[in-house]
Amino acid sequence: MSPSPSLSPHLAAVRSAIAEACAHVGRDPAEVTIVAVTKGHPVERARAALAAGLAALGESRAQELVPKSRTLAEEGGATPSGEAPRWHFIGHLQRNKVRDVLPLLHCLHSLDSERLLAAIEAARDRLAADGIQAAIAPLPCYIEVNVAGDSAKHGVPSKGLSALLQAAQASEAVAVRGLMTVAPEADSAEAARPHFRALAGLAREHGLAGLSMGMTGDYRVAIEEGATVVRIGRALLGKQPTGAA
Repeated sequence: MSPSPSLSPHLAAVRSAIAEACAHVGRDPAEVTIVAVTKGHPVERARAALAAGLAALGESRAQELVPKSRTLAEEGGATPSGEAPRWHFIGHLQRNKVRDVLPLLHCLHSLDSERLLAAIEAARDRLAADGIQAAIAPLPCYIEVNVAGDSAKHGVPSKGLSALLQAAQASEAVAVRGLMTVAPEADSAEAARPHFRALAGLAREHGLAGLSMGMTGDYRVAIEEGATVVRIGRALLGKQPTGAA
C-alpha cells in the first residue's frame, strides 16, 4: 500500500487563512484550534493528519470512530511531538451509541438534549462500575444550538439553550466548554455570518468562552465572528472517497 499523501501543504494553507482572518479582526491565531475531520476517510488519512502534527481528529459516527481509534491505539499512533489522537465527536450522537464512544472521546461537540445528557450520565455510571477509568472524568462538551432554526440540522433551539445549559452545568458527567453550531448550506460563506454572530451572542449572554463553528466552506467567516474551534475536513484531507457516508 502506498503512503497516504502528506497533509502538510494543505495544513499550511489553512493556517495561513486562519492567520489572515484573525488579523482582520485583531485576534491571535493561537486562539483557534483545528479539528481535522477524518469522517468518511480511511484510517490512513487519520495517520496523515497525525503525521502533519494534528492530534485533534473529528468523527461523527460511532461505527467509524471505534475502529479508527482502536487501530491507531494499537499502532501507537501519535504526532511527531508524541501527542496521541484526541477524538472529537462532531455529529449527532445517538443515545444507544454513547457507551461505545464515551471512553474514547476527548470532547463532544453535539450535546443537544437533556435526554442525551441523561444517556451520558447513565453510561458513565455503568462504565465506572465496570472499572473503566477513562469515562469517569467529566466529558468536555459543546452544546449544539440550531440558531438558524434549520429543520435539516440537529441542535437545541436558541430558546431552549438556558434549560439545557443549566442541566449540563449541574451534571458531574460533562464539562461545558461552550457552544457549537452548523450553518445552513448556502452559496457563499458570507451567508453563514449571521448564524455565527448569533451563536457568539448567545455565548456571551451565558458567559461561555468556547465557540465550535466553521467548516471548510466558511471557517474564515466563523473566525472573524469569534470561533475558537474550527472543524476542517475537505480543505485538509481532500474529498471523501466515492461511496463514503
